[in-house]
Amino acid sequence: MNRLNSLTLFVLLLSALVYGIIEWRTATIEQDTLIVDEQRPDFIAEQLQSKIYSELGQLSHTIEAQRMEHYSDLEVSYFESPNYTLYPQKNGLPWKLSAQEATLYKDNRVELKNQVHIIATESDSLIKEIHCKTIALDLKTNIISSEQAVVVVGKDFTMYGSGLIIDLNTKQMTLTQHERTIYKKYDES
Repeated sequence: MNRLNSLTLFVLLLSALVYGIIEWRTATIEQDTLIVDEQRPDFIAEQLQSKIYSELGQLSHTIEAQRMEHYSDLEVSYFESPNYTLYPQKNGLPWKLSAQEATLYKDNRVELKNQVHIIATESDSLIKEIHCKTIALDLKTNIISSEQAVVVVGKDFTMYGSGLIIDLNTKQMTLTQHERTIYKKYDES
């Protein structure tokens, strides 16, 4: 009887082990499928061009991008090679922002990454260009901020530092940490 009980116990344990492995593999495959489905965009736009207007009907900003992927479950949109043009309501003169990639969140906050370039279109602006690795842009308030190192190119100067805050409505810029400024008078002839 001992052999029969031992054999029965062994078959029972082997069956439980095989059943457990099959259930584990099935659950893993279902989980992998779920993860893949969650990472699929709801829609993709190629060569995107979009104009966004304020509640008063004024042009707020435009965006052009080579590609945009929207994920409604995550409430984000990813952009490749985005070019934003911002139209502050108080002075109306646009600012242009470009980067290699950007992420737009549901609260109208945009993170631009990799080779971020900001250009002031006003011809007599003290600040002409800003270069940095990443910035955060609040589309509701038109405030740009970055904790990263920045290079500010202006009329007759180049400034290096980090920790940038720009309010495009008031044209005020704050550089948290100033490293150096190089002044050079450019000949306009």
